[in-house]
Amino acid sequence: MADNPMLKFVDQDQAYPAKRDADLRAADFREIADRYAAPTAEDQASRCSQCGVPYCSVHCPLHNHIPDWLRLTAEGRLREAYELSNSTSTMPEICGRICPQDRLCEGNCVIEFSGHGAVTIGSVEKFITDTAWAEGWVEPVVVGPSRGQSVGVIGAGPAGLSAAEYLRGHGYDVHVYDRHDRAGGLLTYGIPGFKLEKPVVMRRIDRLAAAGIEFHYGFAVGEDATLDELRQRHDSILIATGVYKARQVEVPGNGASGVVAALDYLTASNRKGFGDAVPAFDDGSLDAAGKNVIVIGGGDTAMDCVRTAIRQGATSVKCLYRRDRANMPGSQREVANAEEEGAEFVWLSAPLGFAGDNDTVSQVRASRMRLGAPDASGRRAPEVDPGAELSLEADLVIKALGFDAEDLPTLWGAPELGVSRWGTVLVDGKTLMTSLDGVFAAGDIVRGASLVVWAIRDGRDVAASMHKWLKAKAKAVKVAA
Repeated sequence: MADNPMLKFVDQDQAYPAKRDADLRAADFREIADRYAAPTAEDQASRCSQCGVPYCSVHCPLHNHIPDWLRLTAEGRLREAYELSNSTSTMPEICGRICPQDRLCEGNCVIEFSGHGAVTIGSVEKFITDTAWAEGWVEPVVVGPSRGQSVGVIGAGPAGLSAAEYLRGHGYDVHVYDRHDRAGGLLTYGIPGFKLEKPVVMRRIDRLAAAGIEFHYGFAVGEDATLDELRQRHDSILIATGVYKARQVEVPGNGASGVVAALDYLTASNRKGFGDAVPAFDDGSLDAAGKNVIVIGGGDTAMDCVRTAIRQGATSVKCLYRRDRANMPGSQREVANAEEEGAEFVWLSAPLGFAGDNDTVSQVRASRMRLGAPDASGRRAPEVDPGAELSLEADLVIKALGFDAEDLPTLWGAPELGVSRWGTVLVDGKTLMTSLDGVFAAGDIVRGASLVVWAIRDGRDVAASMHKWLKAKAKAVKVAA
């Protein structure tokens, strides 16, 4: 009997793809690590214990067949490994790059619990799909026979794109509407190139366009058409706008020049990467070069801003977060990367106000915080430490406090669209349909700001639900005729 290629975690140490030196990578927007070479990927995949209950798959929102494609990788059967990973995900190489594996699959790996270090699942996932693209194994979308029905998808982020791909596969005419001039949503404009290089996103979008999905760019629902007008154009509508309204910090000086929202800052940087003309960057408003930068927040968006400012040539970069390191909502890997690249973290601190001359920020006043009793989620709630204040020099303050939903019923002229008190769209838990017949919703606009992998999962689920509803609608029309 041939030797078992797996369970090599006892002899084979955990090894991620080597990161480039911090000083070198902080000077550009390339991804910080190259992908594995084939032998290394196979060796790392062979560390999988093939456990009876694959907690990696259980804790993956897509329930990817992780142990199975790890085994195929270890056996050198890379095309089969790719096809299996692709069977449950429309964007495996993107998830391999930006998923917080330390909180999901790798964080729940059985051999991680045994002290041997998790299998490097995300890096292997990136490797097998990048290999598939390089070898020409990524096939065009297989489009089913035309059903004579059309679907309008509002929002070209990961939820909308995933749903569009599945619906096109079922034979529907799919139209994607987005207010930006490129598809991808936060994948394109919100996530920096050092985590996700843009050609990786664009090749996915090109593949969808080649399948006949029609993209309508620069299209703002409520301005270019109301929601009701789109409903008249299509047999069904999917709302997949994501959440883009920046949360505010209610302190004096909030409107001062030099105090900016995280997404405005990141979008400007990403547009420059595309070669676009960005006046607010070129005039210095959204460029950190030569500035003392303060980023407020503790999530992955805050880390993106911190690391972008370093690459733009900031004089200093500090991140203020009201809790301690152990309670950071963002990935610990991202915190470590930021520290390696020169960022300074000011833990247990919260802004009291932004001060400066001529309404231009030059200083952040902050209060020291301490952790009190646990809140409803079990995390210890931050509270002000009386009498402990600090002052920090700042030429640019970036607010990265998260995102809320925009007021879609008002913006879209659709007061009958049901939303929660947080502005997220309400859907039926089983069908994912909104309060409007034939109008569905998925992704962050339903669940609130979340992970890309959850958006992909929601896109997959809502496409199945819409397919069922559209088939029933077509049948009803046929019977009535």
